[in-house]
Amino acid sequence: MGMMTTTSRSNLTSGIAGGLVVAAVVLILLAAGVFHTGSKTVVEQRQAPTTVPAADTHTGPTGSTVAGIYRKVGPGVAFIQARVQSSGGQSLIPGFDIPQQQGTATGSGFALDKRGYILTNGHVVQGAKSVTVQFGNQDPVDASIVGRDPSTDLAVLKVDPSKTKLHPLSLGDSTRIQVGDEAIAIGNPFGLENTVTTGIISAVQRSISAPNGFSIDHVIQTDASINPGNSGGPLLDGAGRVIGINAQIETGGSGNGSVGIGFAIPINTAREVVPQLEANGHIDHSYIGVTTAPVTAAVAKAANLPVAHGALIQDVSKGSPAAKAGLRAGHTQTSDNIAIGGDLIVAVAGKAIHNPEDISGAISGKKPGDTITIRFYRGRSLHSVDVTLAKRPSTSPNASQQRGGGGNLPQIPLP
Repeated sequence: MGMMTTTSRSNLTSGIAGGLVVAAVVLILLAAGVFHTGSKTVVEQRQAPTTVPAADTHTGPTGSTVAGIYRKVGPGVAFIQARVQSSGGQSLIPGFDIPQQQGTATGSGFALDKRGYILTNGHVVQGAKSVTVQFGNQDPVDASIVGRDPSTDLAVLKVDPSKTKLHPLSLGDSTRIQVGDEAIAIGNPFGLENTVTTGIISAVQRSISAPNGFSIDHVIQTDASINPGNSGGPLLDGAGRVIGINAQIETGGSGNGSVGIGFAIPINTAREVVPQLEANGHIDHSYIGVTTAPVTAAVAKAANLPVAHGALIQDVSKGSPAAKAGLRAGHTQTSDNIAIGGDLIVAVAGKAIHNPEDISGAISGKKPGDTITIRFYRGRSLHSVDVTLAKRPSTSPNASQQRGGGGNLPQIPLP
């Protein structure tokens, strides 16, 4: 979604609405996605991180003012325009085909270095035929798409550094942020260039769905106002360092504006992804093939599990490494929509698993073809199995199934 103009000169915004309503609030991507309304994204409420009210502050912990940070960082934030062309189609009237249409989606990004590399969201430039980038009052310049990673919704662009002045942004450490810390967003909402908004870190360790249906973990939640067009822009800490890449928001009802709940992909995820995109243009993520849910005390009691932590298997994808290794999904569904009766993963590749997000971290350094050991409880018995990782498919086999075993499973109430 984002701001989009067509050849008929009408101004439009295109949203990719989520397939699941969470408390009557819909999650949407913040930019691009023009002509690609088939993708669906939802918030996965796998944990219940602490949330706090917005802080009334205008200075960061280092004494930096928002105005000072804006003056320093603003020149390094890019206004991105991606020209997209639809495929057209067949008209209902015989002999009259629908012509191809062109549109321009807008988003944000920021300079990574003096070599001309720029970071943005993958959905900002998805399907783009050409891309231009503009920093501040400088002239727009053409940019090439170096690589996209649909699983993390990140993309790296490249401009000729001799054609525009670059102001690389300083990168922070997203593992060190705390709920209540100041958050500053700079971007181009609704095409309004170089807009700055402030708020706080409302929660950490959220999980959202990438455009291809896989989970993006360790996501930052903020109440800094972000809207369509902010996508790909930086979320900054109180010292002006990038801690996240603004990616998605929740919006009330049928609207597409901010309701104070935005999500940013952590910069530490980008630190892992960017070098691979620069080198190869893509990333081959390793893949186990399970959908899991967290274990609460109530779930552990209902399922008669020996521990109240880990990743409880909800679904095993057909033909996946997990299926070949004999891992089992749940078969009875609780009133909280959690499938129980399946295997409970407690360790992967020698790393303890306390919640579903830990699995992606445990295999992040592994490659397709590597063999790992998974430790799991089946009932109250502890087992181990070797699993050979595969290459992650282009879209999640369970993209429409965000949580629970799916189907018409028998239900039992939680105690």
